Amino acid sequence: MTSVIVAVDGRRGRALADELSFEGAQVRLVVDADDPATAVADAMAGPEAAQLLGELSRVEVLIVAAERSALTAQLVAACDRFGVRIVALCTRDEHRRLAGMFGVGSFDEGADAASFLVAPPTVPDAVPAARGRIIAVWGPAGAPGRTTIAVELACELARDGRPVALIDADSHAPSVALATGLADEGPGFAAACRHAERGTLTVAELARIAVPLGPVEVLTGVNRPSRWPELGHERVRGALGVCREWVTDAIVDVASPLERDEEIVSDLDGPRRNASTLAVLTEADLIVAVVAADPTSVSRFVRGYGDLRAVAGATPVRVVVNKTRTGALGIDARGQVRRTLERYLGADDIWFLPWDVKAADAALLAAQPIAQVAGRSSFSAALRRFVGEAVDPPVRVRETRHSRQPGRGSPRGRLARRAA
Repeated sequence: MTSVIVAVDGRRGRALADELSFEGAQVRLVVDADDPATAVADAMAGPEAAQLLGELSRVEVLIVAAERSALTAQLVAACDRFGVRIVALCTRDEHRRLAGMFGVGSFDEGADAASFLVAPPTVPDAVPAARGRIIAVWGPAGAPGRTTIAVELACELARDGRPVALIDADSHAPSVALATGLADEGPGFAAACRHAERGTLTVAELARIAVPLGPVEVLTGVNRPSRWPELGHERVRGALGVCREWVTDAIVDVASPLERDEEIVSDLDGPRRNASTLAVLTEADLIVAVVAADPTSVSRFVRGYGDLRAVAGATPVRVVVNKTRTGALGIDARGQVRRTLERYLGADDIWFLPWDVKAADAALLAAQPIAQVAGRSSFSAALRRFVGEAVDPPVRVRETRHSRQPGRGSPRGRLARRAA
């Protein structure tokens, strides 16, 4: 008779215990999903935690919900010591990735209870097979909306279930955590850079230090600008290399300055304030350049675009005009900005995002992405269009005999998005 602990919340946990008992298993305890992880982390939390640890050392199987707070590295290590097999119940792809990172068996929550007792653990691929992309979001000084667009890009790309990360690599004014209501006291991207320098950064470590923002994994920035030396050039490059194995798309928010200050300092081997930005732009597969639709921002963008191209080299650059409105530029604001950028930069493909004050204020008030608080706003619709056309464009598949016949098929059937 197989002895089991069920760590699943609420009615589902009790129902699963009944099913396991019907299959002949000995259910020793039914607890909340977080209880085993809490007991392992602090055995002195109370008599219930001590009892749970005692039972954990005697059972053969632990069935636990595959949530970040319930399935932890400490719990996996304790179960390895006790010889307990972990069955992770998964409802979303991120749960399966978490189970795969820890090397434990993952099962759909609606699977037959008997399979939890007899089926061998199946470990899914922990990382995407394809090489992930690094998408840098840059813009000139003056708050053109770099962080807002970086956050919204990550949320939009994660809508189809692909693994997406949002990274704050701004060494001057990091703001991803503040804009999304996340705590900025965690390890974040600086810790990933330190591990990368020592050669100890892994996909599992990235998953551990990341903070979830819905389906997006976030590596927050430094909580004080004075910590910028932690974001060194080689550190950032090493961290981004592991991020390519971790997620399909990594959206990186960077600072605006692009100056190289080696010639004006005597210590040529010392850290550089803009090293993080330069490293990200050098490693990026795609750069989203953000400019606000006002004369000051456009002027700064035109002057800084040459430096951006010098750093980016042949990397594709997509120009996004944010905060588009007639109040700052008069009639035909889009036409004026388009003609200016075409004349001075030769930029042909330009996308525009409206100045949606209501949606932006709602996001600031809730400290959440606009996609979550105002998903049907004009800004969200325009950003979705930009992603579909410039960041993740559809690819035309080979036409079949039926698709060439009039009235057969549809545009949706003939267009397929780039494989994640």
